[in-house]
Amino acid sequence: MRFSVWPSPYRPFEETAGTVALCERLGWHAAYVADHFMPNGPDATPLRGDVLEALATLSGLAARTSRIRLGTLVASATYRHPAVFSKAMATLDQISGGRAIAGLGAGWQENEHASYGIDLGTIPARIDRFGEYVEIVASMLTNETTTFEGSYFSLHDAPCDPRPVQSPLPILLGVRGKRRTMAIAARRAQVWNAWCSPASLAECNQVLDAHCEAIGRDPKTLSRSTQALVYLSRDESWLEPHRAESPDNPPIVGTPNEVVDIVAAYREAGCDELIVPCFTLGDAERCRDTLELFSQEVAQHFAD
Repeated sequence: MRFSVWPSPYRPFEETAGTVALCERLGWHAAYVADHFMPNGPDATPLRGDVLEALATLSGLAARTSRIRLGTLVASATYRHPAVFSKAMATLDQISGGRAIAGLGAGWQENEHASYGIDLGTIPARIDRFGEYVEIVASMLTNETTTFEGSYFSLHDAPCDPRPVQSPLPILLGVRGKRRTMAIAARRAQVWNAWCSPASLAECNQVLDAHCEAIGRDPKTLSRSTQALVYLSRDESWLEPHRAESPDNPPIVGTPNEVVDIVAAYREAGCDELIVPCFTLGDAERCRDTLELFSQEVAQHFAD
């Protein structure tokens, strides 16, 4: 089982780089960057707040690291033309020496689209566009040139040079729609991702397996990843208020021994990669301490 980190996009770059460097030293699999331009809100009202742009951040991290893999979790298919995104990913793969992960989603944050004048569209239109987007990215990162005629995009003998170092450069699709978008993942992704509890992960894995089998793909060739907010401590008084939380995506809360049991349930449900967001880990010092504690007292129990 692999473990990866998801630094907050609201923190300064140097703090993010320090977090990723620590996880590289600890032997973690990957570091992911969210693709957003402003804080989220309840409606289309634009909000101020420092948010690092994803692709520029990944390039900076690639130059600061040597082993840990680097990806978007996830890049919105609405923000960049698929050929432009493919070129960026191929360049990131060159800069990093073959460590890029092209994470993609259909797009969802309303205020960013409204404020920047980017069309979000209805959910059916979003999924249609996303399907074309993924086909183009998969072709651009695999083939010498790409020709594509769709309802949303048109490419003619489009190259993607220099080529990615990896063949294939892994595509991660962050999708949860059981009928359409998970079918796209079965067809084109190397990694599938969604927020899940162990129970919902097991259910999603059954859906993914069925989609893979329907097209003659071995389900074992599609890696499964998920994430959960983490509250890890040896201090029961600090943990207690977090135990009472019950959001839609339940967090991982507990002492190291308790967290080991929760992570074991994820592994039993078919999780290949558990991603730890830094969003609930506190300031830079506490975040580093918690990541080290997780590595020493939890991750070591799941080493291959």
